Order: sequence, then structure tokens, then C-alpha cells
Amino acid sequence: MAITAKELAKMLNVSPSAVSIALNNKPGVSPETRERILNAAWHYGYTGRSFKPGSAKRQRRFSLVIFKKLGGKIVEDTPFFSSLTEGIATACQKNGFSLDIRYLYEKSGLEVDVSEIVSTRPDGIILLATEMQPRDFECFRDVEIPMVILDTYFENIAKDYVVINNVQGAFLATNYMIQKYHLQPGYLKSSYSITNFDERADGFYKAVRNNDFSSSGCIVHLLMPTIDGAYSDMKKILESGAPLAACYFADNDIIAMGALHAFRDFGYKVPEDVAIIGFDNTSVSELVEPPLTTINVPKQSMGKLAVERLVTIIDNEEPPIKIELLTNLVLRESL
Repeated sequence: MAITAKELAKMLNVSPSAVSIALNNKPGVSPETRERILNAAWHYGYTGRSFKPGSAKRQRRFSLVIFKKLGGKIVEDTPFFSSLTEGIATACQKNGFSLDIRYLYEKSGLEVDVSEIVSTRPDGIILLATEMQPRDFECFRDVEIPMVILDTYFENIAKDYVVINNVQGAFLATNYMIQKYHLQPGYLKSSYSITNFDERADGFYKAVRNNDFSSSGCIVHLLMPTIDGAYSDMKKILESGAPLAACYFADNDIIAMGALHAFRDFGYKVPEDVAIIGFDNTSVSELVEPPLTTINVPKQSMGKLAVERLVTIIDNEEPPIKIELLTNLVLRESL
């Protein structure tokens, strides 16, 4: 059912006379109020005789929905996610789209939160699903709003995706490290599991096997994916006297930097005694001592492509696709 002028006034918290003035293109309201009323009238299907849909300046409204697990340590205010969301916001601003950022927390009643997001009637949704599992997506299955899923991929869910090639990146890093040192590599693995880290493990072990090393011969340390957590976990490992590798691939820069600080505090020289390579190329990775060799992820490009793909599927009926970006190696001094 189309919205009435009275309902528009109530929804926008303006007087009925202001709505009438704006819809009849008469003087008496500010340009900002007029545009807000006309946009809402267009968006919510007002069909009064005096209103011509073409008179409204159409501004598309997108929702960036960020899924966070309770107790999760990945989707936080980190350089990686700051760059990712900055890419989305920049692309929206450049194209004149408005962006509403909402957080969706893992809990009972997710359906209610999703219904609230849908009730705002965005033109499209970008779902930052880094920590999401297929079962968490159930609350979105009946959502008919165009959607792009960012930073994770579900084999059994036919949606549009923008992701990075984690296997390629981890293989590239580990293979380079093995070729440089000709030694069995170690693995600084996240103790917190997400799809991206699982895929990076596949790339790590693929490089190990391709270089004729045994997967079971790799020294693996489980570290929390936070700076303090990785430092603390690595410190305990060093205190225990556990065997160490001469070179390590880390699931991300955060883990690599936490471990690097622990090694240095215990008197190890990096890279002379132990070499480390990270993943993500966050802005702080070149500020640590020594600067961190890492895998570059085109984070802002991911955000930009998510916006562009969302516009495409809004304007055209197309089958869903998976856009997968390759990574590249950034050589610094930790390797």
C-alpha cells in the first residue's frame, strides 16, 4: 500500500502543511526539508496527484551491515577493517549514495535485528560477513533487497560476493619464504577460526607440500588474533622452551606483530634469528621494528567493487557472481 501525505509527515516528524508545500512545489520550506520530503515520497511510493516522481532527486541508500560474533576478535576497529569500510564509504560518496552503517551481533533474535534493517528500506545491503558462518546467514535468506556479501564466501548460498584469494596469498608468502631460506616453515596460526584463516591454512600447506616438505613437520603455534593476545600466547610458548622454527607465516599482520614483539623481548633478532611474514598489509605493518614483510590485500578496492557490484545488480537482472581479488607480496625487513 502506498504511503499517504499524513503518514509521510508523521514519519519525517514534519507538519502536514510542510509535506503539502513540498509536494506541490510551493515556497515555504527549506531546500533541505523539501528534498527530504520528496526523497521519502519517491522511496515510499507516494502517489498523490500533485507529486511527480521525477521531481525528486533520487539518492540511493545503502546499508553496510557488519556482523560480529560475541567474543569475536576479528571485526574490530583495526586498520584492515577501517580501510575496507573507508573504501565503501568513499565509493558511496563519490556516486552520491548515502550509507548507513549497522552492527549485527550474534545472538538469539537476529531475525528481529535484520527485520529492523529491512524496515528502513535501503536500496541495497553490503554484508561484511568476515566472522559469519552459513548458519548465521539464515536470517537473511528471505531478504529480497539486493545484497553483496563481503570478505567471506558460502558455497551453498547463491549471492554476489567480493572476496580475496586467501589460498593464493598464503601460498605466495610461504613459497617465497621457503625459497629464500630452504627450511621447513613454521605457522603462527589464529586460535580463533574464520573462513579466511582456514583458506590461508590451505595455501600455507600447499606451498609446504609443493616444496617437498612434510605438512606434519611444520611447527604450529596457536595465537590469539589480537596484538596483546598474540604477544601473551607467544611469550608463554617461549617461556616453555617449546621447539621453534627459523621462519614463520602468520595468519595476519596482527598476529605477526604480537609474536614479533615477544621474540624481540626474549632476545631474538628478527630476521637474523627468526623471520616472520604477515598477511593484510595493514597501515601499521611498516611502523613496527623491523617493518613487517606481508601480503598486500587491496582493501579499499574490495569496498569499491562491493558498491559497484551492488549498483549493477540493482539496475540489472544478472546471475550472482563471485569477484575474487588477487594479492601481492610486500617485501620489508622482517624476512
